[in-house]
Amino acid sequence: MIFNKHTARKTAEVLLQVKAIKLSPKEPFTWASGWKSPIYCDNRIILSFPPIRNYVRETMAKQIEKQYGKPDAIAGVATGAIGIGMLVAEYMGLPFIYVRPDAKGHGRKNQIEGFIESGQNVVVVEDLISTGKSSLNAVKALRDAGINVKGMIAIFTYGFDVAAQNFEDANVRLQTLGNYDSLLDQALQTKYITESQLKTLSEWNTNPGEWNGI
Repeated sequence: MIFNKHTARKTAEVLLQVKAIKLSPKEPFTWASGWKSPIYCDNRIILSFPPIRNYVRETMAKQIEKQYGKPDAIAGVATGAIGIGMLVAEYMGLPFIYVRPDAKGHGRKNQIEGFIESGQNVVVVEDLISTGKSSLNAVKALRDAGINVKGMIAIFTYGFDVAAQNFEDANVRLQTLGNYDSLLDQALQTKYITESQLKTLSEWNTNPGEWNGI
């Protein structure tokens, strides 16, 4: 996983500012997977704040060109990354498509929505990386359609070892604007969390599947 330290700090700052990331060590959230978590990330909220969505859009676009070159299209992962993916595509003057978790059971039964041709290059935009499974499911759908995935860019990653392994196994390059360590550093500096909460948050990140709260 590739990230820029300055960008990671700035991304942590804006996500905390609009409460896109909520830290609650004493009252953990429950994820769909059943994991208990002292942190919850909802990056879709940035779409409601024009200056922040513009920062994310422009930073993503610049990082895409720097890391992958200009692709033929931008692909968003449904549903969380449709909004920001479309903004990035608009900023770059590129076509936009998005990928559903599964093919529709009616109509044209598409999994990939929008126009793209086999052999074209895309960069996939994602809002959040946890284990990476849903993100890589979108990559598989694109590859199965004959589309060349140059890489993926996401707003934030929890930095789990399992995600790094999953991306390596799938041979997918991943770039993220923000990461978990930078988030904790920023949260501590701004007194959003205490030293005690920092310890809890760090312990959870080391072994999230087995963590059961305080």
